[in-house]
Amino acid sequence: MRIKIQLIFLVAIIVTRSSSVDAASDLTEPIRAIRAVGLEGAGNAQASAAWRTLSAVDADLLPVILTAMDGANDLAINWLRSAVETVAARELKSGRKFPQAGLQKFLAETKHDAHARRLAFELIARIDPTLAEGLLSGMLNDPSAELRRDAVGKVMLQAGRSLDAGDKTSATKLFQQSLSSARDVDQINDVTKQLRSLGETVDLPRVFGFLTQWKVIGPFDSIAGKGFAAVYPPEEKIDPSGEYDGKSGRVRWRDFVSTNEYGLVSMNIPYTPLKGVAAYAFTEFFSDKKQAVEIRLGSQNAWKVWLNGRYLFGQDEYHRNKAIDQYRLNADLNKGRNVILVKVCQNEQTDDWAGDWDFQLRVCDPFGSPVYSPAAPARTKP
Repeated sequence: MRIKIQLIFLVAIIVTRSSSVDAASDLTEPIRAIRAVGLEGAGNAQASAAWRTLSAVDADLLPVILTAMDGANDLAINWLRSAVETVAARELKSGRKFPQAGLQKFLAETKHDAHARRLAFELIARIDPTLAEGLLSGMLNDPSAELRRDAVGKVMLQAGRSLDAGDKTSATKLFQQSLSSARDVDQINDVTKQLRSLGETVDLPRVFGFLTQWKVIGPFDSIAGKGFAAVYPPEEKIDPSGEYDGKSGRVRWRDFVSTNEYGLVSMNIPYTPLKGVAAYAFTEFFSDKKQAVEIRLGSQNAWKVWLNGRYLFGQDEYHRNKAIDQYRLNADLNKGRNVILVKVCQNEQTDDWAGDWDFQLRVCDPFGSPVYSPAAPARTKP
């Protein structure tokens, strides 16, 4: 009963005219049925009947269906998207007036589901492409990755036109604006190339937010892959002054600063290319508040990650294609000092393409914007 009341309220607040409120209320049960759809076909029969009801409504109720995507699972979103697209295609073909103002209002409310807002934008673009282009100008920092990408792409096109016209000053300013908002790797790389051709300096590790200053220790034994599960001393306690038995003798922590533009921490540099080994790297990350973040890691080796002594996740695979943000781990930073520990293992393959023994790591908010670690607070003497 409580869920039904919430759904009635959800759809009713979208429309203010009494007749529309009645129509919206009539969609409560179909929306509930679709939002209840589950894996392995659970609820599909009810969802199919509900879809037919939603697909037959007038276009002015599209914001109601779009709002139903908020908090829905992926299967339900697909059902709701299909209903929206069916209504839109029918109404546009008939030439009847479309609820442009309602869609624009829905789009402006960034709390709504990103898929739904993207769909609303696409509908606006079909009605009024000029309006849609204008709306993109205000979406450079939009929480929707797709809308932000389109907005950045628009500014990049403007920069390119300025460059073609010989206006390097305007082009540089627009490319810099693009870089500050871009979150997709291909756009960042494209803009960086353009800015550097214009004589500008781009600090890519800073742009991405890669962590480049680490302490590393190793190598430890990982013959036959045993190092992934083995618990070596750094997993039990991080002691920067510690010294332990390694694979071929005593090992101790040493400083390592990555100079790679994409933040690669290569264990081949301090330890030379080795096989059947494991190593650790740790760094301190300071946060001005307690906050939920994503620790994003790329590696083609087996790896594990801990935050403040708590194991987050690991992957026991080797020599897959490495990519930025290949793995995303949900984590909670403490206010103040945080410690990130990474274990990275190398297997015994001797092929040339199996030589990499590295990882790259950055801390982001849920939208992919890098979270930067401020300088460590100064210690006061007693």
